[in-house]
Amino acid sequence: MTVGFSNPPGVRPPAGGRYSHAARIPAGAERLVMSGQIGITPEGTVPADPAAQIAQAVANLGAVLAGSGLGFADVIKVTVFLTDPALIGLWREARTAAFGDHSPASTLLIVAGLADPAFLVEVEAEAVFPA
Repeated sequence: MTVGFSNPPGVRPPAGGRYSHAARIPAGAERLVMSGQIGITPEGTVPADPAAQIAQAVANLGAVLAGSGLGFADVIKVTVFLTDPALIGLWREARTAAFGDHSPASTLLIVAGLADPAFLVEVEAEAVFPA
């Protein structure tokens, strides 16, 4: 099964080329829909450092994927919530480290806050199981 990622003509190319405007999922593909992952450690602590918190959110996403036998290359859509536009660069670094050249469909939102004032980032994702 092959997921088709595309950036069709008539739409401005993605900023930095690090995401795709669309992901075409083949009929019958099994999907994994993941809840938002925040930068909280398995022990329940929230790093105060923004880079560490973003890295932890990405690590948590990786653990959820791995728990279903998947990896970052299987992700088809990412939605990222940041509480400060100053965090965009840190998010992009973490995204590149995790996803490499894989460019799933993506939405980035700057929000007034998350479920706890200590949370700076939340990352939701959807993935497709290989055939």
